Parts: sequence; C-alpha cells; structure tokens
Amino acid sequence: MNNQLSKAERTRQFIIETTSGIFNMKGYAGTSMSDITEATGLTKGSIYGNFENKEEVALAVFDYNHGKVKDTIKQRMDKATTYYDKLMVYAQVYDQFTRSAAFSKGGCPILNTAIEADDTNNLLKDRAAKAIINWKNKIEELLESGINAGEFKTDIKRTQVALSLVALIEGGIMIAKVTNSQSNLDKVMKTVEMLINQLKA
Repeated sequence: MNNQLSKAERTRQFIIETTSGIFNMKGYAGTSMSDITEATGLTKGSIYGNFENKEEVALAVFDYNHGKVKDTIKQRMDKATTYYDKLMVYAQVYDQFTRSAAFSKGGCPILNTAIEADDTNNLLKDRAAKAIINWKNKIEELLESGINAGEFKTDIKRTQVALSLVALIEGGIMIAKVTNSQSNLDKVMKTVEMLINQLKA
C-alpha cells in the first residue's frame, strides 16, 4: 500500500484490496456489510466514513480488480515485439485466470460483474460494459497497427474480430468455471490462437 497516501486514502485502499476477492467471488448482491466488516476488522461506521454505501465499495473494487488485469496485460504487451505477440497476450493472461496474481479470487471481474449486474445494478453493468468496449477498442487498435506494419491481412473486419476474441475468451472462462475444467479453457484458447494465426498476412 502506498505510504504517500493520506490516512483516509490508505483506509479506502485497504478496504478495496481486502474485499476485492469477496466481491469478485460473491458479487454485489451476495456480499454483505458483515462480510466487509469481518474481512477488514473495521466497523460499519468506518466503512461508511470512507464510502457512501456498499455500491460505492463494489464499484471501487471492480476498478481495482480490473486494473490489476489491465496492468498485467500492459506489462506483457510492452515486452512483446510484434502485434501478433501482443494479441496473444490476452490468451496467455486470461488462460491463467485461476492461477495468476493478476486476478483476485473468483477470476475475471468483467465476466463476474457482467453476469451478476446485467439486470440488477446499472452502475456495475455500465462499468463492465465500458471495460468490454475499451478491450474491443484496444484489440482494434492492435489490428490496425498490425495491418499498417504488414503483419496482418488488409481486409480484416476489425470490429468483428475484436468482439469475437473478447467473446471467445470470456466464454471460455465461463465454461471453465462452471465445468471446473482448465482443459476446456485451454481448448477455447487454442481457437483464439487459431483465429489470430488466420489474421497473418
């Protein structure tokens, strides 16, 4: 935790980090204030002194959990030397969602939040939607750069490919979770790799 933060900021960060796995596993509806106070050792008054309500904690936790994944992807992409390798980073990072420090307990925060909040919490739904759109846009940018660099075919339908990659990865994680099978996710990621290979010029 950053010691340059104020005491209030450190407390907020402590609450976010300590409850990140709980919200990611139980969801917004399934996480109670008792869960939060028990995990943090703080009183309800302390929680409400730093956050307006449980929803505000959940939104901050989503940003934190999603930020961890994005940071890991960025670090790996910065080391990748081709646009093909940069695209493959998504498959490599998400294939490790049960074992990687990039993910809080419970796995992918986008998938977890999107499934739970689609009909119950518009603010969380909007956060998940924004994350997916930003992810799609980033893939489109990588595809465009790869085309300009001569790595990828020029006739790629960038939006279609980007959305398909996101759908395959998130769908693979969902299947792996409900079937409790890493093997199923590995198979989907092989399809992701196959799709990316087909983009090569």
